Amino acid sequence: MNIDFNKTSDGLVPVIIQNYLNNQVWMLGYINEDAVNKTQELGKVIFFSRSKNRLWTKGEESGNFLEVKSLALDCDNDTILIKAKPFGPTCHTASVTSFNEVSNHDFIYELEQTINDRIDFDNQESYTNKLFKKAINKVAQKVGEEAVELVIEAKDSNDDLFLNEAADLMYHYLILLKAKGFQLDDVENVLKSREK
Repeated sequence: MNIDFNKTSDGLVPVIIQNYLNNQVWMLGYINEDAVNKTQELGKVIFFSRSKNRLWTKGEESGNFLEVKSLALDCDNDTILIKAKPFGPTCHTASVTSFNEVSNHDFIYELEQTINDRIDFDNQESYTNKLFKKAINKVAQKVGEEAVELVIEAKDSNDDLFLNEAADLMYHYLILLKAKGFQLDDVENVLKSREK
């Protein structure tokens, strides 16, 4: 990245931190060249703290680190956008964002991440992980069962039961995607390719 650190006298540029799953804006900080290099090296967001006058790792005291998923530079080369995965609240007030913004967008992607985490970190108590370990045939069978139950409920007039079966199908479908090594993004890309 060709960042222009010379536009300000202190060599700092703003960095916007955004949720990599739902694009919710979490916070604004400042970063210098050393902080950018450390961020890229460690995969954690490192700021330059103006109050401490030093490099500062987000979460170094609270443990609420920000894992870097991507970095992008704006068109003027003087502002950085970092999409990150949080480990705890982003704001020092324990709020998810520094702006107290509430977002329900892209919940399904957050659910997908929760499912992935329970499997990837081998959560022994998790139904998700237990089902996943039974292998592809059992996961696929469960999706089939949920699909049939949804069709049955679609023929009746109980909206609550229908929606619950739809939720069950979506949940198990996400486990099946994981079992096949795919993500919602892959399905989304196929759907987008059909728009033409």
